[in-house]
Amino acid sequence: MSETREPNPDKELSAQNLPGQRGDHGEEIRVQRGMFGARNGGDTSGYSGLVRSVRLPGPAVRPYGSYFDEVVDELEGALEEQDLVPENAIEKVVVDRAELTLHIAREHLVRVARTLRDDPALRFELCTGVSGVHFPNDKGRELHAVYHLRSLTHGRILRLEVSVPDSDRHLPSLVSVYPTNDWHERETYDFFGLIFDGHPALTRIMMPDDWQGFPQRKDYPLGGIAVEYKGAQIPAPDQRRSYS
Repeated sequence: MSETREPNPDKELSAQNLPGQRGDHGEEIRVQRGMFGARNGGDTSGYSGLVRSVRLPGPAVRPYGSYFDEVVDELEGALEEQDLVPENAIEKVVVDRAELTLHIAREHLVRVARTLRDDPALRFELCTGVSGVHFPNDKGRELHAVYHLRSLTHGRILRLEVSVPDSDRHLPSLVSVYPTNDWHERETYDFFGLIFDGHPALTRIMMPDDWQGFPQRKDYPLGGIAVEYKGAQIPAPDQRRSYS
C-alpha cells in the first residue's frame, strides 16, 4: 500500500510548496532577476541568480465559488438598475488565493463603491484603506490603487483594484463614500504619486511638503539621502561591495 507523502517545505523545493506560483497562468509583466534589484555585484543576499516570471492573476471563470458569485451577480444587477452596463465598470473579476478582487474602471469607481456600500444585498459598509502598488512594466497600468472592503452585515470581504497609467495618475477620491479613506489616500499620494481628485486636502502626510519623488515606487533611487558619518559617506545599497 503506497503512502502519499506531503512535501517538507523546510527541505524540498517544488511548485507545490512555493508561495505565489502561477505557472503559465495569468499575465506576465516582467522577468525578475535577483532578489532586491541590486546590480553589479551589490546583492549580498545569496539570491543574485534568481530568475522568476512575475505574473498578475488572470480573470476567473464561473462558478467563482464561495459567496463570490452572489456578490458579483448582485453588483451587476444593481448597476444595470442604474442604467450602467456592468462590463463598462467591471473590467475583470479575479479569484486568487481564495480572495475576490474586482478590477474597476476609474471613471466608475465612485458609483461602484457607493453601490457596494448602500445595496441591501451587498452592504460593504467599511473600507479599511487604500494601498498603492507600482508595476513599472505593466505598460499603461503602471500604478494601481487597491481598496479593501468589508461587509459587517454579511461577514464578507472584497477587494477593488483600479489601475492608471503613470502619464495620467488621476483617479476619483472615495472620501465622499468612505470618509476613513481621508488619510489613506493622502498616504498613497505621498508614497506613490496617485492623485485622488476631489479629496478635501490632498497633501503629504509622512514626507515633508517639499519632498521630491515618491519613496515607495520601484523607480525611486536606492540610498535616499546621502548620510555622512565621521567624515565618510555611506554608498547606496547597489554600490556597496559584495561578499559572495
